[in-house]
Amino acid sequence: MNYGNILRVNLSTGEVKKEPVTEEMVKKYIGGLGFVSYFMYREIPKNADPLGEENKIIIAPGALTGFGIPTASKTALGAKSPLTGGFGRTVAGAPLGPELRRAGYAALIIEGKSDEPVIIRIEDDDVSIEPATDVWGKTTREAQKILKEKYGKVSTAVIGPAGENLSKISGVDFEERQAARTGIGAVFGSKKLKGIVVRGTKEPEVANKGELVKLIAKWAKIIKEHPATKDDMGYGSGEFLRWMNLERGTFPTRNWQWGYFQSFYDNAKEGELLGIDPYYWVPRYRDGRNPCPNCTKPCSQVFKLTKYREGEKVDGPEYETLYSLGSELEISDPEAVAYLNLLCDEYGLDTISAGVTIGWAMEAYEKGLLTKEDTDGLELRFGNVEAAAEALRKMAYREGKLGELLADGSKAASEKLGKGSDKFAIHVKGLELPAYDVRGIKGMALAIAVSYRGACHLTAGVYGTELVGRWWKFDGIDRLSAENKGFEVKMHEDLMQVYDATGICKFSRHMFFLEGIPELLKAVTGIEFTNSDLITIGERIYNLARAFNVREGFTRKDDTLPYRVMHDPIPKGKSAGSYVKEEELQHMLDEYYMARGWSRDGVPTKAKLVSLDLEDVAEEIGAGI
Repeated sequence: MNYGNILRVNLSTGEVKKEPVTEEMVKKYIGGLGFVSYFMYREIPKNADPLGEENKIIIAPGALTGFGIPTASKTALGAKSPLTGGFGRTVAGAPLGPELRRAGYAALIIEGKSDEPVIIRIEDDDVSIEPATDVWGKTTREAQKILKEKYGKVSTAVIGPAGENLSKISGVDFEERQAARTGIGAVFGSKKLKGIVVRGTKEPEVANKGELVKLIAKWAKIIKEHPATKDDMGYGSGEFLRWMNLERGTFPTRNWQWGYFQSFYDNAKEGELLGIDPYYWVPRYRDGRNPCPNCTKPCSQVFKLTKYREGEKVDGPEYETLYSLGSELEISDPEAVAYLNLLCDEYGLDTISAGVTIGWAMEAYEKGLLTKEDTDGLELRFGNVEAAAEALRKMAYREGKLGELLADGSKAASEKLGKGSDKFAIHVKGLELPAYDVRGIKGMALAIAVSYRGACHLTAGVYGTELVGRWWKFDGIDRLSAENKGFEVKMHEDLMQVYDATGICKFSRHMFFLEGIPELLKAVTGIEFTNSDLITIGERIYNLARAFNVREGFTRKDDTLPYRVMHDPIPKGKSAGSYVKEEELQHMLDEYYMARGWSRDGVPTKAKLVSLDLEDVAEEIGAGI
């Protein structure tokens, strides 16, 4: 059985190597995020400079990505994060992943550092490093247009000006799909790598083609008939925005000063919809859909602008962006949010980190901690769309005092400014928080605190279980209680690593339960996996990522939450009065570390690591009993 190759491209030496993927690798790590974690831990040395030559970029399509399986579209990227200094990873449902698979590659490892701007060109077995002077300095869309004109029918991944200028909140653009979080765009930029172009023409080998065809039809039918599919396709990932505001009171607004969009909902007429609610803007602005590869329930809502950039289109805004560039900045105009979304995509900025960082700056400005001199003359007040747009441009180009202050996210900005501004900087481990006010979602608060990449909602994906109160094997969950969260979060994390290793979209997790994955893996790889095997693999991947951070000096003290989350109760709404007390967090951490079999300081024990077949890791970082 041919599982594909690992392709290595060294930008320092120009050397290109190929290594076969072994059956043992697939059995232990599956693919996708599993391969990313394996190579990151073993090949990025301790204390490597994230923006130095020793850091590596690993790109790996999920094990089921590229085989036509419904919603199995995801490709994982990893590198040591310049934003957090720890395990950096991001995932995108992008065409480049299946293209790599068709070119014969299960992973691409980018090593070294170029002196001049380059791109990596991959056409099946023909791989080269080529000059990129014609696209360096261009926005993502400009660069992709030039590359497609130059190389023809290829899939691309490029950085924008933010990555070139080493913004630590910059990402990689995959043609309307972004791998944005943890600053991997800056790692590309530090290597003078503008991007990658890939064309694959081979048919990937599968163990049982006939069985795979049957399973594809089976899962397409299940997904089509699932009641959630209609809402996902109709209104996208923001479909539950109104529910989050009014029924849960956990939609962070005005830099987390509010738990719902108070300035609108407190004055709204009966039935009136908030502008950024997809039930309002989708019927008015949607101009088609742009599905991820092999998606049979596309949540994409292509937005056509009519004023800020008339006639231009942007994929989204997604739920997280409706928060970060909408409610976080107290902007309710959907077209304004779509415009800011478009700018982030063009500049190559993570919409979550960029929006939350500007939200921090707006609060600092309104408190008088930032002056007009500090903001280069901008009236950086909540609701000011033009100021937000100009702030994004300055961040991407590191222009002026404001650009230099904000380019590396809210943690760095608050440290530079001082004046107590860290008390309203909304990040964990340097990564800005997503669109869930965890003061009213205690299990989610724990998941955000312990996530190896910082404030991530998808490392555990526990928000749905917490907010609804049940999912899969879990029931009777009380989101306002700090009790019994350790095992809940641990199990969700292990399962979510499996989704990222297989490439199955997590928006399908209420359809593709764990029990449905073994048959798909067997058809593709020929390997028998039990449900227990998969959970163990998820646990192995998670422990390896945690071990990476431990090796970099992370301890229990880093598993914490923003000051506002732990000191300022939600003022109004369904979750009024709720926040995460210090003693609650410490109690949840104790439960969580116990569930994981780690030490009280959050270090994986030697016994746990050995049980996961990670003996070498146990010797290097494992805690004693």
